[in-house]
Amino acid sequence: MGTGRMHNHSTVSTFILWGFSSFPDLQRLLFVVIFFSHVTILAANVSIMLAIKLSHSLHTPMYFFLFGLSLSETCTTMVIIPRVLVDLLSESKTISLPECATQMFFFFTLAGNNCFILAAMSYDRYTAIHSPLYYPILMTHKVCFLLMMASCIVGILISVSFTTIVFSLSYCDSNIVQHFFCDIAPLVHLACDYTSYHEIAIFVLSAFVLLGSFVLIMVSYVFIITVIMKMPSTEGRYKAFSTCSSHFTVVSIHYGFACFGYLKHKGSDTFREDMLMAVTYTMLTPLLNPVVYTLRNKEMRTALRKVLANGNRFFLQVANKRDQNI
Repeated sequence: MGTGRMHNHSTVSTFILWGFSSFPDLQRLLFVVIFFSHVTILAANVSIMLAIKLSHSLHTPMYFFLFGLSLSETCTTMVIIPRVLVDLLSESKTISLPECATQMFFFFTLAGNNCFILAAMSYDRYTAIHSPLYYPILMTHKVCFLLMMASCIVGILISVSFTTIVFSLSYCDSNIVQHFFCDIAPLVHLACDYTSYHEIAIFVLSAFVLLGSFVLIMVSYVFIITVIMKMPSTEGRYKAFSTCSSHFTVVSIHYGFACFGYLKHKGSDTFREDMLMAVTYTMLTPLLNPVVYTLRNKEMRTALRKVLANGNRFFLQVANKRDQNI
């Protein structure tokens, strides 16, 4: 019904992703910077996933969730950045309504998934610290898989809601989107029939994803701190805090940028500011996650070194065989 309404009332059939066109002299420089950022994001996250997959010592619930988060972050960038790179080299920068809706659906599915994976990771850390003896029983492979699936399903449901609201609106006048991808605020600003009811619905959904998952994380951390403060030894408290430090750093970065981008009031005069903020959570955050977990985690550093060493050994063997054949 929402799709029918869109086709019946909208005179706009395509949007123009104006985005970085505001900086015409920087198009090639932006292409180079964003391209290398994208390659770095892919390399960093794929390295983490390979390290977790190939290192038996990392086959634990914490790293299972980290694998899921890295995969989800990688997919998030694949939804946005390749299109941005094409638009930077293209003159038209047009995107059809169905393509725009598809991009929005996948972006918010993955973004919601990321939030609830982080919540699942905080619950995992609480269980490990509160009940170390029962941890293998409480956090089984089945439980971890169910938590991951629940995160994905919630992400899909939220994304369907966002996409239905935005694309059930009528677009009659301007088709120039002041953004580099199909985000909610710049699109609804172009709608002819956008009302306060739509605004409230979008805000409630955003608050549910961001604040709902954040509250779950904070509750876990309250219990974690309570348990840690009751530990008799300083060494034990330090070790327990260190197991949470990487996750807490990622949570702070993720929710800081996301809440600023989606929970504050939007206006047409803030689109450039919002676009610059979007750069941080589509390009910077996916890069910082693997960096934080690598720098602050000895097990991950060791596993990555082994993966890189095996990779170098493999390429040397291939090169030697090729030389022998020649």
